[in-house]
Amino acid sequence: MVMIIGHRGARNLWPENSLEGFRRLAELGVEGVEFDVHMTADGQLAVIHNPMLERTTTGVGPVSACTLAELHATTLRDSAEGIPSLDQVLEVLGDSSLELHIELKTNATGSAYAGMEAKVLETVRRHGLEKRSILTCFMLEVLETIRALDPTVPVLASLDRRSSEMLGGLDRAIDRLKAIPGIFVAVEKSLLIHTIQRFSETFGADRIGTWVPNDEADLRHWLSQPVRQITTDRPDLALRVRTDITG
Repeated sequence: MVMIIGHRGARNLWPENSLEGFRRLAELGVEGVEFDVHMTADGQLAVIHNPMLERTTTGVGPVSACTLAELHATTLRDSAEGIPSLDQVLEVLGDSSLELHIELKTNATGSAYAGMEAKVLETVRRHGLEKRSILTCFMLEVLETIRALDPTVPVLASLDRRSSEMLGGLDRAIDRLKAIPGIFVAVEKSLLIHTIQRFSETFGADRIGTWVPNDEADLRHWLSQPVRQITTDRPDLALRVRTDITG
């Protein structure tokens, strides 16, 4: 059975990366949740996708220029909630059975946050969720740092055409990925549809996934493919389609 992962807490159903969204996703019956982490001005961890506040909140400017208290006071769009911390999100999800896909983001200049890998690992361990967590990133250097800090933690590389080109093309990208033992790979759907055989042969179907199929036709296609998981903004629809496929 292909696993269904709620993208940013199911952003097409509830406010993106919100505690409300995470709570409601945990009740839906899917297998996992994906969400994003940035570092704050006071060295804390906040859950928000973009490095800038404008798209999903009422605030302006870089996330990294704000303290965690300031981010808590910054309201999410279409919500009365503020931006949550990683601790708050893990508290909400801790009692669920969801697999946690925690994406380490880069700052507003596209650089990795210094020391964020260790802070995320420490937070996950403190909540006792290391066995349910997969740490993800587009930057392979971040995943390599995580593996150096803890060789046992599962890691996942996200890959699309742009990040593949930045790694020197698909061949070089795959070579870099193969150098990280046991890595999971999530490939953007428009790239994977042309390369699924190659990724399957290289990593095995149980190590690859795709993002972000959202309409019924796309979901039906990918839920019928030899992949481990799909990451979707419509986990409710994905559940219905999967039930239909499996009978």
